[in-house]
Amino acid sequence: MKICLVGNQNCGKTTLFNLLTGLNQKIGNWPGVTIQKKTGIIKGTNYELVDLPGTYSLKPYTEEEAVSTNYIFNEKPDIIINIVDATCLERSLYLTTQLIDLNATVIVAINMTDLLTKKGIVIDYQTLQTELNAYVCKISALKNEGIDKLIDKIIEIEQCQKCGQCLIKRKKYLTRFKFDETEITNRYKYIEKIVHKSLNVKRKWIDLNVSLDKIFLNRIFALPIFCLIMYIIYFLSVGGLGKSASILIQEVMDAILTKFIIIFESSTIPKWLQSLVIEGIFKGVSSVLSFLPQLTILFFCISLLESTGYMSRIAFMLDSLFRKIGLSGKSLIPFIIGSGCSVPGIMSTKIIENPEERKMTVALVSFIPCSAKLPIMALFTGYFFRENTEIVCFSLYIISIIIIVFSSIFIQRFILKKEDGSFITELPDYKVPNMKYVFRDIKEKTNSFIKRAGTTILLSSIIIWVLLSFSTDFKYGAKIEESILSTIGKKISWIFYPMLGTNSWEAAISAVQGFIAKEQVVSSMSIISGFENDTIAHSMFSRGQTFSFFTKWSGYSFIIFNLFSAPCLATIATLLKELGSLKKTFYVIIYQIMVAWIVATVFYQFSLLLF
Repeated sequence: MKICLVGNQNCGKTTLFNLLTGLNQKIGNWPGVTIQKKTGIIKGTNYELVDLPGTYSLKPYTEEEAVSTNYIFNEKPDIIINIVDATCLERSLYLTTQLIDLNATVIVAINMTDLLTKKGIVIDYQTLQTELNAYVCKISALKNEGIDKLIDKIIEIEQCQKCGQCLIKRKKYLTRFKFDETEITNRYKYIEKIVHKSLNVKRKWIDLNVSLDKIFLNRIFALPIFCLIMYIIYFLSVGGLGKSASILIQEVMDAILTKFIIIFESSTIPKWLQSLVIEGIFKGVSSVLSFLPQLTILFFCISLLESTGYMSRIAFMLDSLFRKIGLSGKSLIPFIIGSGCSVPGIMSTKIIENPEERKMTVALVSFIPCSAKLPIMALFTGYFFRENTEIVCFSLYIISIIIIVFSSIFIQRFILKKEDGSFITELPDYKVPNMKYVFRDIKEKTNSFIKRAGTTILLSSIIIWVLLSFSTDFKYGAKIEESILSTIGKKISWIFYPMLGTNSWEAAISAVQGFIAKEQVVSSMSIISGFENDTIAHSMFSRGQTFSFFTKWSGYSFIIFNLFSAPCLATIATLLKELGSLKKTFYVIIYQIMVAWIVATVFYQFSLLLF
């Protein structure tokens, strides 16, 4: 039996889906968390359950809403579980009545009933069921209340369908409302009558959301508050606690490395194998993993931002500013998500109705520094700007915003001619983050990072070691200047001269490695540094040899190039999927590389004049 979950955005569908299936799909307190259908099996049954993206009606306006309506009309599920936000009953019932009009078997699951009780509002569920002429049950997905009764209702309906009887004698309402310009008005008049009969207000409720919005949506303070929040995120993750924890991890790894060296020196293991294990594998991977504490703090902060309900409000607040550059407030959500990882950031652009705006946002999301770029920022700023690490990192975030602004204006004026449209979004209630789901989200992202370090970074590090260890005539143990990697690097180092002031093949190779995975920039530099300094017990944090081919400002320029040039392979694959064109994807990549090179070069040349 096929069952699907249908409801408005941010009504708790995915929370219920996780409860029923035992899976771990992402949840959040903002519209558009679910952007594609997800399938699972209800625990203890053989029922297939499909979690559909949020939609407000059966007439889709965005790609994600089209996924839902296409599934309902084409797949014809046996049961539709319509999740209704109890705190927004009137708005939610618009979709409910449309689903009932399809003459489908609908279970109306009234969710977030615990929040309604706090507001002193009581629902007469029997009256609501009678008025809707559909099955109605009361649940709280977040608190795991009423779920057993919901499953019992599903089993009851299945048995009913098998014997050809129904618990509620259904009528066909396909002609109840004419689908013309009066349909919306007439439907809402009908819904108002239902709500009036079904709701009882026991006491007045002081809405905390209104009080908080006076602060966070204040015309004067809203933007400074947003900037302060983003600065705090960088302060916690890159500086302070995050930096101290990363240094501690690096010291532990250095101690482990020293023990490895002692063991190897007293063994008969071939020198080339010792070098491969220590330089190619351990050092390459550990140089990236040492930044795990900083990344974990970043994931934690972003997850909190998503859970509180603040993200939709900052999107609403910045809408008027974004419209001046061809975007809308909804574009901000992919940018914020992209600060964790560009891949889900690009995928979340499905919440944007205007196709031209969506394409612009897809092309611009990877300009936001993601978690994979954090090790580059932390390493260089931690060495060259020890006293102002978080301020320098925040300045890079500001540069990314400036690049996005000018790129948006350029694209709108010369490439895509986008018509202006309206901005409609839901402002969810402020909520105290559920730490269970926050830590689950952090765990998922951290595991993904570790997995990448153990696969992509590991393989790339081994390749770097091979190219450093062998000369062009394939002799092992050659001088680093005669290695294959050095030869390749010298042929492309001239490209980086304007932004570095030197023909550093080491920097050139590391930057190219960043196109595979941005973390690989740090890993490559760590391996190359070990070869150049003839020491395998080299700490990226405590020694300056790693940066022998950089000055303070060329190092900053190098960060700029790596942050804003073409993204990693996984992001490029997502770009191709969302743009649907190899040609457009190629143009986006070339544009990003050109922008990164120009900005880095201009900054370095300008710094020469100043300093």
